[in-house]
Amino acid sequence: MNSKDNKDLWQSVLAQVQFAVSRANFATWFRNTEIISNQNGKVLISVPNSFSKEWLSNKYHSLILKILRSLDKNIRMIEFVVKSEAPQLIKRKRAPQKKEIINNSQLQFVEFKIDQKTNLNPRYTFENFVVGGFNELAHAAAWAISENPGTTYNPLFIYGGVGLGKTHLLQATGNRIVNLFPNKRVKYTPSETFISGIVESIRNHKIEEFKKELRKIDILIMDDVQFFAGKEKTQEEFFHIFNSFYQAQKQIILSSDRPPNAIPALEERLKSRFEGGMIADIGVPDFETRVAILKAKCEERNINLNQDILEYIATNIQRNIREMEGALNRLAIYQKINQKEPDFEVAKKLLRNLVLSPKKSTSFKQILRIVSAFYDLSEKDLLLPTRRKEIVKPRQIAMYLLREELKESYPAIGRRFQGKDHTTAIYAYEKIAKQLEEDDNLLTEITLIKQRLYNNNSS
Repeated sequence: MNSKDNKDLWQSVLAQVQFAVSRANFATWFRNTEIISNQNGKVLISVPNSFSKEWLSNKYHSLILKILRSLDKNIRMIEFVVKSEAPQLIKRKRAPQKKEIINNSQLQFVEFKIDQKTNLNPRYTFENFVVGGFNELAHAAAWAISENPGTTYNPLFIYGGVGLGKTHLLQATGNRIVNLFPNKRVKYTPSETFISGIVESIRNHKIEEFKKELRKIDILIMDDVQFFAGKEKTQEEFFHIFNSFYQAQKQIILSSDRPPNAIPALEERLKSRFEGGMIADIGVPDFETRVAILKAKCEERNINLNQDILEYIATNIQRNIREMEGALNRLAIYQKINQKEPDFEVAKKLLRNLVLSPKKSTSFKQILRIVSAFYDLSEKDLLLPTRRKEIVKPRQIAMYLLREELKESYPAIGRRFQGKDHTTAIYAYEKIAKQLEEDDNLLTEITLIKQRLYNNNSS
């Protein structure tokens, strides 16, 4: 079969695949793929990298083979090959031996320079962003925006726990916009930097100049806007900046560790603006996706680790991709120094200070600290005998978590809060438990609190 026939066959396959998978997964896994050989009932499919090869083999092998056989009954099997290796495989060249693989996999840290104009790190791309059920909606929305900024999902508000990939996705979106629309002026900024800029401009009587510079931007990407909480002047200035961007159809992309309505001390008019576009969450990846992420990171760093080591990391570090990356870095350093891959026992010893048992422990002190910080209160506020609405709900959530996570008795919980009666603790627990069945926003808040609780395990 000639190359044109192969191309037509693969286009027919892709046309059917699009109906069977989500748009985000199709864009991620089937981009830059093609049939390079169809001989004797065996089809070779070229993919861009080894991570794509493994993912397609595990996830879509049956689907692709079924579609191919429906188009050509002579096809009996398929194989995925990395594009760079395809010519050698077709010519049946000798596969690299184990020793060669190790020697060619020395740790290589590639230095990336932050773009001074955009503040974007070119390391963050869609190509190395792993898509799963936990982030599929956020990825699809970001991808759509990168193709048509300013008109689709404006603003885009992405929220999720610490270390789950929000910054990666925001910057990947910015980098793709820069590539597709080189005339667009893109600016990525952490909210702390923006707040500092506001404060400095007010102090130097240059706030109008500050805003004038911002208005020159076409795409504004703001990370961690939960830090706007309680900062009235920052919120006031950002409200006007937001309006000017929106009216000019300039794209705004925001991230936070919680949805807009859960950010304490945030003006209602800003909450309304944030909720006026697309809101997408990034959850905690499942085990299979965590392993996939680890494999992607290994490929990015050009290191080899056995499957059992990757599964060990994925089992013991469940809620933070950044922590998994830290574990990989430790193993990579060992491999570079010793010129060999760590075995499973060595890996366990190297990671013993990083990994914890799957069921992490917490304490009253930690629950009090995390809940109060989440709702922008002091720890003393939660213990006050007050009926103020902004304190009652967080206090009830703290009581609920003491019961749910620590299995404390109701009398013990009551004593924690200045000797309240056990009936108060019962009421708090049952009220929150009932609301969780009906209120998705409350479920999101408590999920995010738990993520913080078990990602910040030091007290």
